[in-house]
Amino acid sequence: MPVSPLVRQRLLFAFLCFVWGVNWVAMKVGVTAVPPGFFSGTRWAFAGAALLLWRYVTGETMRIPWRLLPRLFWLSQILITINVFIMLYGLRYVSSGLASVLSSALTPLALLGFSVMFGQERFNRRQVAAIGVGVAGMLLLYGPKVAQGRLDLLEGLGALGIIVGNLSYCLGSVLSRPLMRTLAPAALAATTNLMGGVTLLVVSIAFEPGVGPMLTGNWGLDAWLAWAFMVFAGSLGATTIYFILVRDWGASRTGTYAFISPVISVAAGMAVLGEQVDLIEAGGMALMLVAAAMVLRKG
Repeated sequence: MPVSPLVRQRLLFAFLCFVWGVNWVAMKVGVTAVPPGFFSGTRWAFAGAALLLWRYVTGETMRIPWRLLPRLFWLSQILITINVFIMLYGLRYVSSGLASVLSSALTPLALLGFSVMFGQERFNRRQVAAIGVGVAGMLLLYGPKVAQGRLDLLEGLGALGIIVGNLSYCLGSVLSRPLMRTLAPAALAATTNLMGGVTLLVVSIAFEPGVGPMLTGNWGLDAWLAWAFMVFAGSLGATTIYFILVRDWGASRTGTYAFISPVISVAAGMAVLGEQVDLIEAGGMALMLVAAAMVLRKG
């Protein structure tokens, strides 16, 4: 019996939410065993090269004007290199569930702010209220720990790393929009992934502590499984599904993954890594998700 298009889309959406929720746990496992820059550099470089190879095999053109290459390079540094180094080092000291919620809740808020800054969108009352709710959620999430002196310095710096890395990625996403008038989204993604991944590898091999022993590939089974999951299920699978659903559903409806993936991430972190969330933290997370919902909600 053939599967209807609606059922197929819902199955793809469920897969998308699951992969991008578990992705944070995979990152946590990977960067615990392998230096973050080297771990992520191999992932992005492989994914970018695989996308370029796939486009070549399928006969898709890769006509990238030479004048755009410097712009693409700097864009790849904002999207990949800066974002990854700061965020993944932060992830070493923050739970995967909290990192997922921070990222998912801040993404729509940051995208809105940068879009307004560069004249791509305009504020309205609901969006301003959403930012207020998001800030309240962050204060509830970290305020009690700061007031009582219970916020560990490394945990605070880790959370700051997640936030700064997320802002870097969102800025790059907004700056990439004008380039899509000239380049196909898949070509843009493949090129920036490859450039950013190679830069990460070069910088990591030259400066990152602990990379030498990792060059042999002796990462351990858990780290390799995390890497494979992030490359094939995440970078190549879920990203492709995301664009398919944006085409069929529109970005607003597809963007509701941001409400579901953090729940999956928290559940996976508790089940796999033994992480815990108290009621105050849960309340802060809930407010941040409400803020994200207010921004993404259509109408």
